[in-house]
Amino acid sequence: MMTKATVGFLGLGYMGHGMAKNLLQKGHPLVVKGNRNRTPVDGLVGLGATEAANPREMAEQCDIIHLCLSNSPQVESVFRGADGILAGARDGLIVVDTTTADPTSTMVLAKELAAKNGHFVDAPLGRTPKEAEAGTLDAMVGCDPAIFDEIKPVLECWAGNITYVGPTGSGHKMKLLMNFISMGYASLYAEATVLGAAVGVPPAKVRQVIGSSRLSNGFFDTFMTYTVDREEVHKFTISNAAKDLRYLNAMADDAGLMTVMAGACKQYFAHVEASGNGGDFVPKLGDHVARLNGLDMELEAAKGRD
Repeated sequence: MMTKATVGFLGLGYMGHGMAKNLLQKGHPLVVKGNRNRTPVDGLVGLGATEAANPREMAEQCDIIHLCLSNSPQVESVFRGADGILAGARDGLIVVDTTTADPTSTMVLAKELAAKNGHFVDAPLGRTPKEAEAGTLDAMVGCDPAIFDEIKPVLECWAGNITYVGPTGSGHKMKLLMNFISMGYASLYAEATVLGAAVGVPPAKVRQVIGSSRLSNGFFDTFMTYTVDREEVHKFTISNAAKDLRYLNAMADDAGLMTVMAGACKQYFAHVEASGNGGDFVPKLGDHVARLNGLDMELEAAKGRD
């Protein structure tokens, strides 16, 4: 029987915990490193994972390391330094970065890892923590084709839909495009529901009409579950969305493109973040737009809900 690759996991938050659990349950020896929240670490150790003291120690033990962090500065910090991944990297180490990251940073880190005879795979995620726990996330992958063939069985432990996008960096570029579309939806839905409320069409009626039409989609469903029912099922923060839109706009600037909608979308999220509410989940964008216009969406949501 072929020995399963030893996998390390850094970043055991909403998405990372489910991914790591699925790797462990599907037979991979798992090495984890926690942060401030001990609950996911202790839970995984209880299932058989071992804990590393730092990223260097993890790199010394593992064949593959997964990263599921919040931003590129965090990824860079676990790569570099005396206790970083690069300090402990063995020949052939594969790092799978599922963070929604800045592609420019990704390419620099890929070169630094290649200098240690390692391989960088960018495999950012689609879908939600629910699918992370179920092992059915989406993954969009950038790497050398031969490395993709090698890593795909490991990705299949936590992903149900895997798309090879192209060379290293392509996955992170695609993820920024995806999040631009989703945060564009959020901006549009926030404005539309607030405008509807202002002219006498409550959010419940907007959901009923649009939700049964060809304009409906999964993002609309989760956005409106909060807007109407006030149930937070879309657990992605406004601060994370704002970060992704900054990366997206920087990518557009580097490409020399004029992107009016990308700039406008970024400002919506930047405004909420600047107001001190960056920890709110994305569907609460509608509440902030409502307050700017003198409306209370808590009251508007109750109209026609039952």
